[in-house]
Amino acid sequence: MTPAAAPVADVVIAGAGPAGRALALACAALDLRTLLVDPRPHRPWTHTYGSWTHELPADLPTDVVAARGRGVVVAQRTHQLDDEYVVLDTAALQEHLTDPTVAVRRGRVVGAVPAGAGRHPAVLLDDGTAAPGRVVVDATGARQALGRRSVTDGGPRAEQTAFGVVVDREVAARVSDDRLLFMDWRPRHGRPGWPTFLYAVPLDAERVLLEETSLARRPGLPMPELRTRLRARLRAAGLSDAEIPDDDPAAVEKVRFPVDSPRHRSPAGVVAVGAADPLVHPASGFSLATSLRLSPRIAAAIADALRGGADPAATARAARRVIRSPAAVTVHALRRRGLETLLAMPPADVPGFFDRFFTLPTAHRRAYLDARDDVTASVAAMTSLFGRLTPRLRLHLIRGTLLGAHSVRTEQQRYAPGPTS
Repeated sequence: MTPAAAPVADVVIAGAGPAGRALALACAALDLRTLLVDPRPHRPWTHTYGSWTHELPADLPTDVVAARGRGVVVAQRTHQLDDEYVVLDTAALQEHLTDPTVAVRRGRVVGAVPAGAGRHPAVLLDDGTAAPGRVVVDATGARQALGRRSVTDGGPRAEQTAFGVVVDREVAARVSDDRLLFMDWRPRHGRPGWPTFLYAVPLDAERVLLEETSLARRPGLPMPELRTRLRARLRAAGLSDAEIPDDDPAAVEKVRFPVDSPRHRSPAGVVAVGAADPLVHPASGFSLATSLRLSPRIAAAIADALRGGADPAATARAARRVIRSPAAVTVHALRRRGLETLLAMPPADVPGFFDRFFTLPTAHRRAYLDARDDVTASVAAMTSLFGRLTPRLRLHLIRGTLLGAHSVRTEQQRYAPGPTS
């Protein structure tokens, strides 16, 4: 039970990562009393965040961008992309999203108390206490700490995994030819099995991240395999063992996150954002830019609902309508079908598939990667891609579509708001 004496915030956000911080900043800007709850709320962020320039909010400070450049994809051919890719300064992004007016409480979240008759929803902590709010937000990522569990949510998840090292720019140039490699599918690691690509991006003027990446696999490709592939790839490019700092924790980045998490089963008065929602793009794994763009709209929906006298359940539903519009749910379902088709594709055909994908016109490529709620544009992009595929790849996609013809409807039902959410 929620302690009667506990102060009630307007918005309680579980999770102080980018999605939680972005929403807290937007809520505070609308004078909502906001509380962030996290076991280590001030820990420095260490992951590398990248995005296409056009995806980011127009008001993002320029000092949050650490490096930028035109992306290059190498598959069967080399593709110079029209869009500019940016790598964010992680520390500057964290500082930008940290509002000193937002209250912070240290604690590990273990669940939620749903809203009820005369009762506010609340975040439950592992010390037995609770943090109540007029609405509660789950920003705990794939852990979905505030979601209700279901027996149908089991089984291995499709994951994006990566193992990378940070090296000096002069060293990296011998591998990337001083280019921003969004994807390099050439199998220079010499390893059989599921294909991986090199992601090589500048972190600043002096340092470059070289990362062996598995875009999606169920289950994710293990870190030792990725490390072995990266070392083999870099040695094939002429780097010595001394130039590959894969045993230095300060120079290593490890990435692992699901791209097909189950729908957040939200208790009454609770709404999920970011990777907890989980509308992570199944094809790219991107979610940061979406969180940054949507946060002001979600905050406005919450503020309007609370000021209009809405109860917690209705306030959460208002926020969810911003995140999960019918169009956004449909586009996500289509993308999830694309993910399943990719996962079932013969490994040898995956680089060729992306070779065709990156011949799409810029508008179609953007639509698939960015148009989260434009069904027409997404379908047009998929249709255009189908027309560019080889007969072998077309046959594979047709088989995948026929085998999973019901999946889009299933995904729409799975990701649509529930009756209590």
